[in-house]
Amino acid sequence: MKELQTSSSRKLPSVRRKTINISPEQLVTASFLHSGNELPLVLRPAVDEVNLAGWAKTNQSFIRQKLHQYGALLFRDFNVRTPAEFGEVCRAISGELLEYRERSSPRSAVAENIYTSTDYPPDQSIFPHNEHSYSLTFPLRLYFFCETPAAEGGETPIVDTRKVLGRLDERIKAQFEEKKWMYVRNYGDGFGLTWETAFQTTDRQAVERYCRAAGIQVEWKEGNRLRTRQIRNSTIKHPHTKELIWFNHITFFHITTLAPSIREPLLASFAPEDLPYNSYYGDGSPIGSEVVARMREAYLQESISFPWEQGDVLLLDNVMTAHARAPYKGRRNILVAMAEPYTRND
Repeated sequence: MKELQTSSSRKLPSVRRKTINISPEQLVTASFLHSGNELPLVLRPAVDEVNLAGWAKTNQSFIRQKLHQYGALLFRDFNVRTPAEFGEVCRAISGELLEYRERSSPRSAVAENIYTSTDYPPDQSIFPHNEHSYSLTFPLRLYFFCETPAAEGGETPIVDTRKVLGRLDERIKAQFEEKKWMYVRNYGDGFGLTWETAFQTTDRQAVERYCRAAGIQVEWKEGNRLRTRQIRNSTIKHPHTKELIWFNHITFFHITTLAPSIREPLLASFAPEDLPYNSYYGDGSPIGSEVVARMREAYLQESISFPWEQGDVLLLDNVMTAHARAPYKGRRNILVAMAEPYTRND
């Protein structure tokens, strides 16, 4: 993937606690990592031995109110140690966790509906995106757990997509408002996930049933290959706050966002319509590289990075906040879980 321009991302300096309030039970403090920057809001225990899952279960309304205000909550110093404990925290806040469906990246299952974050080589970056923003039904909540921080790098930059929308030219927004955007994906050409892995079945009819229900066009090609197309809006009204928010995979999936070392061999090997994935306007016309470059810059200008600490749990409002991954060295184990499905009406 295209390497994150870390010079454009705002690296937070050393943590400086600035307490701004206390939770209703006086057990948890809320603060920012750095004054003047409200992403993420950091929640820490105010006393020893606070059980995060237990506290979260009795303070769901407090958590949701802060999440809808800030877009990202970082639970730190709660001594969450294992994937099982991470799962307890997630379920205490959001109930049942979601299966990773309509897969677009390689992940490994660790526990029930808890997965490794994307299993890309450590020297690659992952561009900011909102999880499953290409899907008809997507998770409203996204959880990350730092079981093992990298020796160097490996941050999960986060981006306020409300601010991304504010940075975009009116002309760009108007084009997507008129045409929407199309995600085209090809399976079975030896690059990326197979359709059997993406849809977790070997039954073509099961794939077709799923795609009909999910608003995805299906085209079977020779050699057991598959092409899909789905058209979505570029923005969405937040189901709770009612804010209009930039919510899509346009930049992430566009061929120009890939690093040259990946992009150039793909363009040499595939016709444009056969690329593993690509973004278009909703009418199928190409999106100019200069438009995508401006969108990339908007994400990078709003990107916030902070170093992981062992035991961190990061909760994102998946509509308000995009996430990414920086390259890293050493062993790194970040787990992810999804929750609270929402079906869009566009």
